[in-house]
Amino acid sequence: MARPWSQSSLAFLILVFAHFLPSALYASHDPVSFLRRFNRDLRGRTSMLLPLFLLPSNSSRTFSSSANTNNGRNLQRSDTHDTHDARMRLYDDLLSNGYYTTRLLIGTPPQSFALIVDTGSTVTYVPCSSCEHCGKHQDPNFKSELSTTYQPVKCNIDCSCDNEKKHCVYERQYAEMSSSSGVLGEDIISFGNKSELEPQKAVFGCENVETGDLYSQHADGIMGLGRGDLSIVDQLVDRGVITDSFSLCYGGMDIGGGAMVLGSLSPPSDMVFSHSEPARSPYYNVELKAIHVAGKPLLLNPSVFDGKHGTVLDSGTTYAYLPEAAFIAFKNAIMKELQPLKQISGPDPTYNDICFSGAGSEVLQLSKTFPAVEMVFGNDQKVSLSPENYLFRHSKVHGAYCLGIFQNGKDPTTLLGGVIVRNTLVMYDREHQKIGFWKTNCSELWERLRANDSSTPMPSASDNKNSSLGTPPVVAPSGPTNDVLPGGFQVGQITFYMSLAIKYLDLKPHIAELSQFIAHELDVNASQVHVLSFASEGNYSLIRWAISPASPAGYISNATASSIISRLADHRVRLPDRFGSYQLLEWNAEPPGRRTWWQQHYMVIIVGIVIIVFLGLSVSGLWFVWKRSQQSLLTYKPVDSIIPEQELQPL
Repeated sequence: MARPWSQSSLAFLILVFAHFLPSALYASHDPVSFLRRFNRDLRGRTSMLLPLFLLPSNSSRTFSSSANTNNGRNLQRSDTHDTHDARMRLYDDLLSNGYYTTRLLIGTPPQSFALIVDTGSTVTYVPCSSCEHCGKHQDPNFKSELSTTYQPVKCNIDCSCDNEKKHCVYERQYAEMSSSSGVLGEDIISFGNKSELEPQKAVFGCENVETGDLYSQHADGIMGLGRGDLSIVDQLVDRGVITDSFSLCYGGMDIGGGAMVLGSLSPPSDMVFSHSEPARSPYYNVELKAIHVAGKPLLLNPSVFDGKHGTVLDSGTTYAYLPEAAFIAFKNAIMKELQPLKQISGPDPTYNDICFSGAGSEVLQLSKTFPAVEMVFGNDQKVSLSPENYLFRHSKVHGAYCLGIFQNGKDPTTLLGGVIVRNTLVMYDREHQKIGFWKTNCSELWERLRANDSSTPMPSASDNKNSSLGTPPVVAPSGPTNDVLPGGFQVGQITFYMSLAIKYLDLKPHIAELSQFIAHELDVNASQVHVLSFASEGNYSLIRWAISPASPAGYISNATASSIISRLADHRVRLPDRFGSYQLLEWNAEPPGRRTWWQQHYMVIIVGIVIIVFLGLSVSGLWFVWKRSQQSLLTYKPVDSIIPEQELQPL
């Protein structure tokens, strides 16, 4: 039975999909009144109308610090002792992207960015609109001139200054030879409408130059979660708005996305902890003492995992890297257990990957072929690693897998990247100097966190045998959420408004091309995308689009509608630069219109008419053939039959 569309459901959806209006529009005119004038034709129509609204500028806390007095991390602690947490969704996946991102909003009005969550970085940065050497990324560069709350951090004794000694600057270099540099600024940072934490003022980097992978990556920038004055975690802790803790939960082998919490969570009773010593290294480290493969310990001295920086957790690194002795022992132990499988070359000939074929494609079945691996900490607690925690799929051979653990060159540091913590809730309890691990379904954990139901216990791995079931993969960001629409609601049409910073006369010749791009971004057929109406005001155009069901369906399936709405609500429609800056203002899911008896049964009637005509023509054809055959019999005369003599007529 279909469930009624209740007010509580509507309120929930408004909270889930409330977003922001474009900063570019605020620079010249009021988009709300523009939209209101444009939207008069919708009155009286039955539909779900969910606005994407701007967070009010007075919704943030009162800050005692400003860019004029801020010295690096010199942010004053808030007088209030009330702490909340920021619950944020993670997007992307390790295999396709090599990282996970979250959405961070910066400025007033807020500008949205997809940032890689990186526990190995200590600064958060995004490309500046004035960037001299920045790549093409997912979102437009940050326009500081459009933010009414942005202020550059002035040069002081606690920071590196530019050549003019006016502003603080930063520079970061990474092991893969990429780098980022720019100026430091202070602005309001918002964590999304699912977060209990109100927008906060924070210092971040505005990039002027980026190189290497940072230049070519799809993500906009980095969200630094490491230990350091400029870390977003340190700044929030210094303000007293969150406890000194945060958690990450990455999806499984076949699932992208996950969840992140800035602030504390109540740890499950069976969470495994390891001591993490801040003085040991500037990175988050654990006391790894041994590794077991198929229940047998590798014959290694525990000190092998304590070289240089020790054993480091880095969420911004894709795979795991062991010191040479540890890697050789691990590889030999794995290959000894996998003798029945055929070893094959890796997907990229430039890398010497260790891959095996013949294991099947089901993630659930991998544990029957690949051995269990355990990490043993200094307190003798163990974390079990399933095959998805040390393997990655071969991209060219079906049913083949490769080791996701490599030798760390000659570096004695042990580096544990994202592959190790797939479907694992990792709690970075900095206050108590420990890091916790808990195997779970991270996509299911996100649903629980999003529901904000503290009375419901978090799911454990035993609650769901398939650690890779749940929300489908999401790409920067992508993937439908199952609770966008109630089960009883049928979607006949999805409409949305798009505001573009381009004159309509310049846009009109390219409407067909624009609809093709929108169809591609929403993963629908071009024939399903229609322009309903448009309006223009100055240098801006406002277009109302409609997504109709694919022919001959009378409605859009909830799965497809959820995917479309997710992309619209999360502002994940990417268009070429020639269409100018744009923003999605509002989406609207309408039920199928009431059809007349003829509209409901016209196909049956047409089929019936065709059948009747076919039968009529068939009967007529048979009668005609029979009639001709009878005439042939009547006109036949034997050779010796007497024929009456006929008189010849005179010429």
